[in-house]
Amino acid sequence: MAAKPRFRNEAVAGTDRRHPVDETLPPLRMFTSGLQHVAAMYAGVVAPPMIVGPAVGLTAKETAFLMGASLFTAGIATLLQTLGFWRIGARLPFVNGVSFAGVTPMVAIGKDRGHEGIAVIFGAIIVASLLGFVLAPYFCKLVRFFPPVVTGTVITLIGVSLLPVAFNWSQGGSSTADDYGSMTNITMAAATLAIVLALRKLLRGFLQQIAILLGLVIGTLIAIPVGITDFSPIKDADVVGFPTPFAFGAPQFEIAAIISMCIVMLVCMTESTADMLALGRIVGRPADERTIEGGLRADTLGSAVSPLFNGFMCSAFAQNIGLVAMTKVRSRFVVAAGGGILIVLGLVPVAASVIAIVPLPVLGGAGIVLFGSVAASGIQTLATAALEKGENALIVAAAVGIGLIPIAAPQFYHAFPEDLLVVLDSGISTGCVVAILLNLAFNHVGRRPDADGDPEAEEAPGPEPASKGVAPVAVH
Repeated sequence: MAAKPRFRNEAVAGTDRRHPVDETLPPLRMFTSGLQHVAAMYAGVVAPPMIVGPAVGLTAKETAFLMGASLFTAGIATLLQTLGFWRIGARLPFVNGVSFAGVTPMVAIGKDRGHEGIAVIFGAIIVASLLGFVLAPYFCKLVRFFPPVVTGTVITLIGVSLLPVAFNWSQGGSSTADDYGSMTNITMAAATLAIVLALRKLLRGFLQQIAILLGLVIGTLIAIPVGITDFSPIKDADVVGFPTPFAFGAPQFEIAAIISMCIVMLVCMTESTADMLALGRIVGRPADERTIEGGLRADTLGSAVSPLFNGFMCSAFAQNIGLVAMTKVRSRFVVAAGGGILIVLGLVPVAASVIAIVPLPVLGGAGIVLFGSVAASGIQTLATAALEKGENALIVAAAVGIGLIPIAAPQFYHAFPEDLLVVLDSGISTGCVVAILLNLAFNHVGRRPDADGDPEAEEAPGPEPASKGVAPVAVH
């Protein structure tokens, strides 16, 4: 008797089946796996409005409104990426949310200007996003300059750059809090990490795939008697709340603000390109020019629509790549379900507050595994990059070293112009640029096609994934 298919649209044994990216899971598994993605990205989505709101002079209630709007627009952007239409969307399990790259310039643009500051920020985002949408077909052609020696470096940097976020969460999230870095917080993070690892070891099948979500639930329950679980978000949240279009006034357009956000958009497009290449390798469907073009169009269209509903610029969320790598659930429809959940959370603040009660130390413990999985995927990609040939090892060494500067020495660029910090303060962006330039210098400029260490030979893609969809660089 033929085996019962695990996925609803999977053919029985001995027949063709869809690529794992295009498979759909049963409703319950779809929902819980999508919820796990939301839990992994939630803090990253609400953090930028939490910073920008007070900086421009918004009240606590207005800042909470921005947070809900950010969840709502992140859901829209995620649906554009995963489901797509026409030539928009990467159609990969790709999560989009508010970009951290824009926080510093947005604060500079709107500082102490209240509603006017927000209106100027939204106007600049709209212009920069529309420009990015126009540039997407040309920007995607840079994919030929992202061989394994570059993508492996960037993926590794993505994971390593995210780890400090997990460490900060593990300490409590706010360096000004009295209990920041306390034994209680760090012990809770360590306990959650141990729980996630134990669940991954002991569980099988679907339960193993949602080990992160189960770890967050168990960690939160343990944190209740410990006294670090805050239930006030539920008490203070409204039951229903729609992000009224242009609630802070019509967008305003200032040249300086537009230029700043255009720089941020280029940074976001660079990071999204690297993230799509990383995710494509992890799920066993390498991202080609058309995939990247669709992904960048979804990024930029989502960002252009976002200010209409009081949201900020959207880009890829690298932490969710780690979740895909760890769980091996590669269905884009799972992430689409997560996008639907984000929209509901944006419309029902009381529902969003349920996830908000997860203590940051608990989230930090799980984040160590998530972000470490991204770095591990990068290392696996570098293993295919022929580091023994030519100057590939030197390319990795220089790019990783420069990419780690913002992490290891956060004040390193303090004397540089503020506009440059948009790029320099992102280790992912600087490492990506350095890796691309050095790869061009060593592997392309002046190199004969048949020369020893020829990039075309050493960067040739590995074998195609087997019919079962096993990604060549999936984390095990």
